[in-house]
Amino acid sequence: MTSQHVVDRLFDVPGGRVTAHVREGDGPALVFLHYWGGSRRTWGPVLERLAPGQPFVAYDQRGWGGSADLPGPYGLERLADDAQRVVDALGCSRWVLVGHSMGGKVAQMLAARTPVGLAGVVLVAPAPPVPSGVTEQLRETVSHAYDDEEAVGQSIDLMLTRGGLTPELRRQVVEDSLRAGDQARCAWPRQGLVQDVSAGVSAIGVPVLVLAGSHDKVDPPGVLADHLLPLIPTASLTVLRDTGHLSPLEVPDQVAAHLGAFVARL
Repeated sequence: MTSQHVVDRLFDVPGGRVTAHVREGDGPALVFLHYWGGSRRTWGPVLERLAPGQPFVAYDQRGWGGSADLPGPYGLERLADDAQRVVDALGCSRWVLVGHSMGGKVAQMLAARTPVGLAGVVLVAPAPPVPSGVTEQLRETVSHAYDDEEAVGQSIDLMLTRGGLTPELRRQVVEDSLRAGDQARCAWPRQGLVQDVSAGVSAIGVPVLVLAGSHDKVDPPGVLADHLLPLIPTASLTVLRDTGHLSPLEVPDQVAAHLGAFVARL
């Protein structure tokens, strides 16, 4: 991260500390939750494109990145609890949850608790609150998506992207995907992916922006329109152009622009 005034911080959570990029500023702070397989680095290209005064925190969720050694459980409830801990430690009076894929499902769970200070939610290629079309075969396939470098490469090419990664970002995705331990890696396909978190999401009263990738094979716009929008009354859907599932890495310009506009409307 080269953006001005960005500092690395550690935040206490049960069992240890999570590693984060933090920038202070004026207005609601953006709280970034990465996807299954990612890290705070996933948000790097977006963070670099945000307005200079925009405050944010992007941290490695339990089991991933610099937080890979934190003990489990690695379920959605624990990840949502960790996010609340980070927000509390930041001391923000107003904040916006920004969750990608698995992070989007964690964001829905936390937002459903109607936490103090939450001003809005941005869901980037989020997993829907109720699993859709998840078969036992799919869960088994996903559980092996990050087994080794070859498997990650196939996941990038066949499922995760439209082909828009630079060699450097591709290497980053491989490194992040392989960094987690077995328990953290398996928690999503075995539990989180099939968990129904719809209880309470209808009570989310803040604005919710859903950003879906035009060529996303994991959580396509049509699936989100059918299985997420009807459950969250305040949600609206915008389709990002020319991207697959990893839009924060593939089209960071678009993601950052929509984030900036969303915050400006709050």
